[in-house]
Amino acid sequence: MIPLEDLRERQAASFAPTDTSTAEQIYERGWALALLDQVMTRLRDEYRASGPAAAGLFEQLQKLLSDESDRPSQAEVAAELAMTENAVKQAFHRLRQRYRELLREEIAHTVMLPGDIEDELRHLIAVLRA
Repeated sequence: MIPLEDLRERQAASFAPTDTSTAEQIYERGWALALLDQVMTRLRDEYRASGPAAAGLFEQLQKLLSDESDRPSQAEVAAELAMTENAVKQAFHRLRQRYRELLREEIAHTVMLPGDIEDELRHLIAVLRA
């Protein structure tokens, strides 16, 4: 038998909001994630336009960006792509550098003045950390 009071407490807890974010915070987080997704799409398209080998390289390098525990090491990516580990490190560095460039370009589309790009980048980071 389950006491009626326990059942009511469980039911009330299931209806309690788990996200205490404001509408503005939810909107800004959605904006930030959409912006990052747009940048990644542009980067993927650039690699695909360079051919199948570059597209495969992108797919492997993209895994290195993950925070997941099953993220491969650069040595594993190098072995899978028949490249040296140093070549993978260089390719990964170029990918991250190009990602930063594209991110700045996308942010430049959202601000009025070029000087506001850095402020908007800081705001983006703050939104993602929250």
